[in-house]
Amino acid sequence: MVNDEYYMRLAIEEAKQAEQIGEVPIGAIIVQGGNVIARAHNLRETAQRAIAHAEILAIDEACKKAGSWRLEDATLYVTLEPCAMCAGAIVLARIKRVVFGASDPKGGCAGTLMNLLQEGRFNHQAEVIGGVLQEECGQMLSNFFRKLREKKKNIGQRSSK
Repeated sequence: MVNDEYYMRLAIEEAKQAEQIGEVPIGAIIVQGGNVIARAHNLRETAQRAIAHAEILAIDEACKKAGSWRLEDATLYVTLEPCAMCAGAIVLARIKRVVFGASDPKGGCAGTLMNLLQEGRFNHQAEVIGGVLQEECGQMLSNFFRKLREKKKNIGQRSSK
């Protein structure tokens, strides 16, 4: 049976692709009518674009494939809780459901810092499900940032010699 964990595993595969190219390992999948219509991963460093978040890139691809900016029957799966920018794009694209893996204590806007996806003053609210494969998603990010800190520390030690 295909369920939220199945699609989150596809998002995790996207996140792994990001990590392979030195990007923060965040992946996103958009599903509509039981089909994956978009997949993306973070490309901020590669593209040097502040808006190259996995969710934004996936939404853009999904709109092109759907032939519409409205993704009313779609579900977005993302490995990290959406930030304010991505939550805004989700609301504007009218995405029906958002399923995320790890919470983001520094920037999460799907329930952690605030919940822009269910803000009643907007003209659209999305159903939000958090914590799907949370440990796996969170561990991937923790490992990435630990390795990054170690690398920076080693570079600092070499330059001070």
